Amino acid sequence: MKSDWEQLQAKLEERFGTPMDFDAILFTIGLQELGKPFKKYKKDEKLEVMHIAICTLLEPYGFYEYKGKDDDGWPHWELKENLPYLEAKQQNKLIIDAIIDYFKKAEVI
Repeated sequence: MKSDWEQLQAKLEERFGTPMDFDAILFTIGLQELGKPFKKYKKDEKLEVMHIAICTLLEPYGFYEYKGKDDDGWPHWELKENLPYLEAKQQNKLIIDAIIDYFKKAEVI
């Protein structure tokens, strides 16, 4: 039986027609939460879109609090609690678990 992560990756590949790695999934979540039409983004803007995803994903865990959108429509969060020190594997697992929760909430998996 496939894990939730593998099921999600398969559904996203089916939807977008290409395999999606961790960063591509974060970028997709960020775009969804940004709510703006797709366009070409500069490197720093792509990082900001991915930051939107991270804040969105970690908000339910109590690390961030949504504060609203600025005049350009970009969402902003306030850090509520510092993330504990985690090794790379632990960080990866935390974000993957949060991604799975995000898509379960959206009833994708």
